[in-house]
Parts: sequence; C-alpha cells; structure tokens
Amino acid sequence: MAENARLLEVKNLKTSFFTQDGEIQAVKDVSYHLDKGEVIAIVGESGCGKSITQLSVIQLIQQPPGKILSGEVIFDGQSLLQYKPMSREMRAVRGAGIAMIFQEPMTSLNPVLTVGKQLSEVIMVHAKISRKEAWKRGISALEAVGIPEPAERMKIYPFEMSGGMRQRVMIATAVACNSKVIIADEPTTALDVTTQAQVMELLLDLVKEHNKSLIIITHNLGLVSRYAQRVYVMYAGKIVESGTTEQLLTQPKHPYTIGLLNSMPKLEGDTDTDLLPIEGAPPSLYNLPDRCAFLPRCRFAEEQCRVKPFPAMRSVGEGAHAAACHLR
Repeated sequence: MAENARLLEVKNLKTSFFTQDGEIQAVKDVSYHLDKGEVIAIVGESGCGKSITQLSVIQLIQQPPGKILSGEVIFDGQSLLQYKPMSREMRAVRGAGIAMIFQEPMTSLNPVLTVGKQLSEVIMVHAKISRKEAWKRGISALEAVGIPEPAERMKIYPFEMSGGMRQRVMIATAVACNSKVIIADEPTTALDVTTQAQVMELLLDLVKEHNKSLIIITHNLGLVSRYAQRVYVMYAGKIVESGTTEQLLTQPKHPYTIGLLNSMPKLEGDTDTDLLPIEGAPPSLYNLPDRCAFLPRCRFAEEQCRVKPFPAMRSVGEGAHAAACHLR
C-alpha cells in the first residue's frame, strides 16, 4: 500500500516497569505499521508485551512504575509521544482517533451506570454535542453493532447483559466516536465459539463499511488465519517475525512461529498427528540477557545463538517477510 495511506507507525518503542526487584523490559525496540482500511494481528503468548505495546501507543501506561523510555508513535501525521498522557491532545486521540476494546468489557464499563449514560458521555466528550443528541447517536451505535431494541438497552446496566452484548457495547463506542483505528485486545476471550465469530465478523464489517483500521491482539492463530492481512509475532517484548498472514502460516521462519503453528490443532491433513508443544516457559522480563530470548526453548539453536547478541529483523522472503533469527 502507498506510503501516504499509512495511518499508524510505531518506531523503536521501548517501555519498562521499574520495581523493587529490578527493571521489567516489557516492550523492547518494537516497530510496526498499520495502513488505512487494513487489518493486522499481533500474536504471542500471554506476557509477551502485546497489550503493553498498544497501551503505550495511546499512553495508558501507569506511571510510575511504568515508563515509555524511547521510540516514536506517528498517528495520522501526529507524533503522539510529544504529548503528555493526560493532555488535551492525547485525550482527543483516545476514542475519537484510536479506540481500544479490552478483553473483559466489565473492567471498562461501570457497573453502577447505565449503558446509555456511559455511551452518551463518551460521545459528548469527543463529538461536542448535547446530551440529547449524544443519546440519539448512542442508540444508533447500538443498532449498528446488532444489539436488538437499542433504545431499551440504553437504559439497562452492564451486568444485565451477556458477555457478547457487553463486547458489542464497547465496539459501539468506537462506532459512535468514529474512531479511525480500533485496537481489539483479545476481543473473544471468555466468549463461546458462536459469539466469537459474531464479534469478529462485526469488527470486519466495520472495517469494510467505514474504512477503519483494525489491530487484533491475540494468541489465537485461528483468528489470524481468517481475518488479518499481516501478522507480527511477539516474544519476550520483541517482534521476532512479521509478514503477510499467508507467509507466516505457510512459510514460517522463526522457530517460535513454527512452534506456535505446530501446537495448533489442524482440521485438514493428518488429524491423528500429535500436537508438538513448545517446551519450557517464557523467560522472566527482569533484566533480559542481550541474546535471543527464545534460546532456552529453541529446537534449532546452534552455538552462534549462544554467543551472538539478539539478532536484528532481516528479510527472509518476498516483500516485507522478516524474522529475527541467526539461522534464517
């Protein structure tokens, strides 16, 4: 896609948390981009830095103990890290520019306020319209995300809704604020399979119909294969492989990506083949050594992996397919 279609670009982002036990290097030199109308996925195990990366982009890191140490975030021509987290400029970006849908909407929705009150207040802040107009727009937003009887649903409380409905309310917030980018952080966690598909199809419809861009944060490679155009694989705070979805699913290069695919059940081919799990556990992010963090779990490791510093991302195939591995 043309460079002028680029909507979000993150360059060399570093975020750490400083505790009594030392520095937790949650995000280490992460770079990625998102184009207008595009769907990308950021994939990895729990604790690899996927969510912290996105929270850093919209400056929702608790400071202290967290701190964005360096890097650059360019959104729609604006350099976001020049603004203070609670500045007027940054608050305008959140919601109206970039909306984040969290994996458990009950942590984002106030249980003692009605859905309508919460939705209309967000709309009033970003759209600068009256409460009456905001209420009407809230009803339209709930209708747009497929919630039946939206006018009545505005009057109820979040705990009176199912998990899938609450997730739709969060998506409705992005619709009502006309956000350009939607960050969906594990959007289908704790939902049944049918509801998962409904939520994802709803997000894809919004991307197509309103030319929005979507970032899916997930450990579920099944979601990636069906919905994302490009994928970034993260491990221990760093991106270790990136490319188109087809490239990563059919020609994975980094041992970690290969391990993720080998541990995923397959519906085609030899279904009797045992799954091959990745042995061991992700490393502690306290003071990580300056070498490949996947080394203790890697089946392909050689001597150079033990003595050389962490490998840089380099081209391993056609287009933008890249991996951080000494052996590729």
